[in-house]
Amino acid sequence: MNERAALALLAEDVASAGDDAAVVDGQVLTTDMLHETTDFPAGTTRYTAGWRAVGASLSDVAAMGASASAAVAVYASPDFDREELEAFVSGATDVCEAVEAEYVGGDLDQSREFTAATTALGRTDDPVLRSGATPGELVCVTGTLGRSAAALELFDRGDCERANDLFRFEPRVADGRALADDATAMMDSSDGLARSLHQLAEASDCGFSVEWSAIPVDDAVLAVSADDPEERIRERALFFGEDFELVFTLAEDDLEAAREASPTPISVVGTVTEADVRMDDDLLPDRGYTHGE
Repeated sequence: MNERAALALLAEDVASAGDDAAVVDGQVLTTDMLHETTDFPAGTTRYTAGWRAVGASLSDVAAMGASASAAVAVYASPDFDREELEAFVSGATDVCEAVEAEYVGGDLDQSREFTAATTALGRTDDPVLRSGATPGELVCVTGTLGRSAAALELFDRGDCERANDLFRFEPRVADGRALADDATAMMDSSDGLARSLHQLAEASDCGFSVEWSAIPVDDAVLAVSADDPEERIRERALFFGEDFELVFTLAEDDLEAAREASPTPISVVGTVTEADVRMDDDLLPDRGYTHGE
C-alpha cells in the first residue's frame, strides 16, 4: 500500500483520523517523519533540515487554526557530527521562534540514513476541520505555490544557497489563527494544491471549480521555468506539493475581513461546488505528493 491507502485503512479504526492534527481537550497534536533520501536533497544543510522538519509539524497546527505551543524532534543519523547536530537544533529552534512557539528537545538515535521525526503541540478550543466547506463559498490559498519545486530544481543545478533559502518556509500559524473565525474548512498544501482540493472535497462532500489564471505561482517557479512549457509550470505549482501554505474555504462576505486579518496575502482561486474537482472546466487529477509512490 502507498501512504494514502494506508491512511484510509487506519481511518476505519481511528475515529480521530482525517485532519491535519488531532485535538484533545483543546490541545492540538501532530507528528511527521522526514528522510534524507526522500525529503532532503543533496545540499540541504542541517540547519534547513531542522527548520523544515519542525516546520512541517507546525504547519499542521496552523491548518487547525490553532496557536503553536512547542515542538520536539528525533534526530537519527549514522553518526553524530557536532556541527551538524547543533545546526539542526538551531534550525528547529528558529522556526519555533518564528511562530512564537518553543523548541523543547527530543531524542537521538542511530540510523542508516539521516531521519527527523517531529511532533508539535498547539492550542485551540474551536479547531477548523476539513469537513465544513459548503457549495457557493470561495476557496482560497495563502502565499504562493511551487516554492519547494523550484528549490528542488535549484538543488539539482547546484545553487544550494538559494535552494536552502526557499526550503525554509514560514509555517502559517499566524494566518491560521487569523482565519480561524471565518474559514469553514482548512488544511495545509503539503501534498500539493490539486490533492489538497480533492482531500477537502472528500471530507466536505463537495466539489471545487478553480481557475489556473488565479493560482498564485511563486516567482521562483517562473525563474527556474523560463525555458519550460506551461505544463511544467503547472506541474510545479499544482502537483509537487511541500509548500505548506493554507488551503481554505469561506463565505464571500467574509473575504475582506480575512484579508485584513491575515499577515500573508490571500488569493481566491475558485469556488465550492456540488461535486467534482475541476480547473478551467476540466477535471483536475487527484495527484500530488505521496510517500510510497
